[in-house]
Amino acid sequence: MQMNDAYHKAQQLLLAASTPKGYLASVHNTNNYKRIWTRDGVVIGLAALCTENATLIQTFKRHLQTVFEHQHPTGFLPSNVDIEKQQQSYGGSVGRTDNGSWGVIGLCLYSMVTQKDDLLERYRPAVEKIFHVMDVWEFNGKHLIYMPQSGNWADEYFGHGYILSEQLLRLFALRLAALCYVNKDYQNKAITIQKTIEKNFWNRPQQNKNLYFQTLENKLDDSPKDYWLMGFNPSGYYQQCDLLANALSLILKIGEQQQRDILVEYLTKQFQQSQFILPCFSPIIKNEDAAMQQLKNLYAFEFRNYPGEFHNGGLWTVWNSFLVWALQTNQSELAKQLTPKIHQANAINNWDFNEYIDAKNQEAKGVSQCSWSAAASILAEKNDVLQKAMFGIV
Repeated sequence: MQMNDAYHKAQQLLLAASTPKGYLASVHNTNNYKRIWTRDGVVIGLAALCTENATLIQTFKRHLQTVFEHQHPTGFLPSNVDIEKQQQSYGGSVGRTDNGSWGVIGLCLYSMVTQKDDLLERYRPAVEKIFHVMDVWEFNGKHLIYMPQSGNWADEYFGHGYILSEQLLRLFALRLAALCYVNKDYQNKAITIQKTIEKNFWNRPQQNKNLYFQTLENKLDDSPKDYWLMGFNPSGYYQQCDLLANALSLILKIGEQQQRDILVEYLTKQFQQSQFILPCFSPIIKNEDAAMQQLKNLYAFEFRNYPGEFHNGGLWTVWNSFLVWALQTNQSELAKQLTPKIHQANAINNWDFNEYIDAKNQEAKGVSQCSWSAAASILAEKNDVLQKAMFGIV
């Protein structure tokens, strides 16, 4: 797949998804996708920064303004804003604990790439409130956010408690804000959170002592040892490999080099077995697995988490592009092999940029003309813009 084709067509879709208030999740008015979503828009905006296209970057600025101007008085950011009805949503069945982190990440990287501080200063009080509400969400003052069921992007996947992706997004936001605002408190909190993550989310049998709470110690021993675990709660650990979380762990250089090498080797083997992009969560939950009943009870419009589909092991180009971003600095062979596969997935059905791909048959599924799928092709090719901006931070 030619990079120029993918890059050009992805930019076209982002331009089509641009509005005076920011980026739409899809150009199709399907299941609330034709709205300004905090999370989706930041991912799209990061791709916009990589294009260095003034029109796309200006749309990202407006997107940030929209979501920050609709901040809840308590501190958290909206899940989405309906620009036609002038209404904001802070979540459906529950709120979203990742939006604040995404918002701060987008705000800081916008400022760092464009070298413009106007939004940083305007929203300084908003950022302070975001970090304050995250402190509250720890509930116990022990440096990890407790996420409710359906509290992040995978809102139809099981999982609640101390979910790794939430911790890493918060860490990312704090590191960036520490630099942008020259704030030692943010820096110190980031250091403490990183140490807490490294202690509790990787199975290292010789070091599984003094974990987040005492009863975790005998629940970690049987867990996988070659990736950062999806999370845990008082009943034990989730055994899945969360692609977004593990990509973020590499971007942020979490753990020792040996752990990062083990993780890349694991992900490389996954790729070699499938010769296609990687699943968002693995292993896939099968129909006969006990966890399948939990999935069947979790859906907004219709059940979509059949084995290999949607959040249950579906193949999402967007999180694969984050993995490419994570590996690009080392000129990783896996990054080189994944990038054309991301373009190939986005090109299915004449560049339909579908939300995700079915792992069983590589059939395009979900919402078509999905903006952050288009962003994936750009992030996979041009993430060096973000790397340069973050030099010295990660």
